[in-house]
Amino acid sequence: MNVDDVRRRLEDLGDSDVPLVLVVLGAIYVAYILAGVAFGYGLRGQLNSIANLTFFIGVFAMLALALNLQWGYTGLFNIGIVGFMGIGVYVTALVSKPPVAEGGAAQVGGFGFPLIVGVVAGVSVTALIGFLIALPALRLRADYLAIVTVAFSEIVRFTMMSRTFQEFTVPDTISFSVLGTEVLTLDPTADTVGLGGGGGLILNYTDPLEALLRALFLWEPYLGFVGIVEGTIIPGNPKPVLDGLLYGAVLLIGVGLFYLLLMRTANSPFGRVLKAIREDEDVANALGKDTVRFKLIAFVLGSALMGLAGILWYSGRGSITPPSFRPNITFYVWIALIIGGAGSNTGSVLGGAIFAGLLYEGPRYFKNLVQAAFELGDAPRNFGEAVAPFASLDPVPFVLYTLDSVSQLRLVIMGVVLIWLMHNRPEGLLGHRKETAASVDLARPGSGGASGNPAAADGGEER
Repeated sequence: MNVDDVRRRLEDLGDSDVPLVLVVLGAIYVAYILAGVAFGYGLRGQLNSIANLTFFIGVFAMLALALNLQWGYTGLFNIGIVGFMGIGVYVTALVSKPPVAEGGAAQVGGFGFPLIVGVVAGVSVTALIGFLIALPALRLRADYLAIVTVAFSEIVRFTMMSRTFQEFTVPDTISFSVLGTEVLTLDPTADTVGLGGGGGLILNYTDPLEALLRALFLWEPYLGFVGIVEGTIIPGNPKPVLDGLLYGAVLLIGVGLFYLLLMRTANSPFGRVLKAIREDEDVANALGKDTVRFKLIAFVLGSALMGLAGILWYSGRGSITPPSFRPNITFYVWIALIIGGAGSNTGSVLGGAIFAGLLYEGPRYFKNLVQAAFELGDAPRNFGEAVAPFASLDPVPFVLYTLDSVSQLRLVIMGVVLIWLMHNRPEGLLGHRKETAASVDLARPGSGGASGNPAAADGGEER
């Protein structure tokens, strides 16, 4: 790579949306740090706040990117996102939980395989389920696919709660055969496994962060670093704080990997076919493309990424329960994608960050900030007590009641934001994008082709 190549890459970076994403991320983090100062947080509180923010930015950006592959690139209307997340983490738990579960007789065990095996199994089963769902549904119109996926997500949740699958006995020997020939035989050490029913599961397998650091031979150096910090910077036990920060950093790296994968996919011939299907499936069919096969691959890949995001979201929590997989998470991911702009990978990351920082966690921080700045007293216990003082022109009880209920009002705030976007910025914050129409320069000599930029067409993302 010569100097001209480096200069051209820097110019391309300046023309792209990456600097905008970095600026927005920096502004969100600065706002949270200033809010921590207003709350009187010490170093430990500030680091916990940053770790929590980073976690939600990471998971929502990952899920928005996965949805962008299905909807933004291919036009597949999937509103069963949380179902794929649930399959990923539950299969991982089933495979990797130790045979004898900790936490009492109400809990069930798993097969006790290493966590990496559980993650691979979770992603693989999620992809397989996505394939089975998409195989008949993709031959229907988009609204039917939406109905199928939302019904699927509810079936998954009720299956998690079912007593039938709460606990079941494992055979002494499990054999796998192909065409009558036995290819694999397993002797499970677990007597009973299950999904835990309404009580959920305790995830008493190896912590995902510890498993990753051990795989990279960094666990012992990390413990040494924790010991240094404990004695010099953060008093008490700094490990939970550092674990949160490091896990958030791992999630951001995961976002980067998701981004690179989807950018390579979008700029490949496969990705250009997906965009053609999004614009006009009949034309793509007329050009000889097997659109059902392409849509099937895109849906399966997106579902697998959603399963992986679910594993990363919930595996560090220590336990999972079926109510964690209600449809509202699906709608949160859709809001994040709409904010950034469907069809744009940088928009997906930007939308995930804005949603996590301002709409998901922001209302709670705003409430705490107002309460820290003003001595407002106790909030009324119900809506009637909040509106009654309006008769004497006293709005303070209603304001207190609203602040106290701000977490429940998040959906209202999100709805207002969506209405504003639909009226003022329906294409998302990054606006209408342009995408390369070919991997080679199609411009005529002297018409701008010398700049090294291929011809572009409306409809997607330039980079």
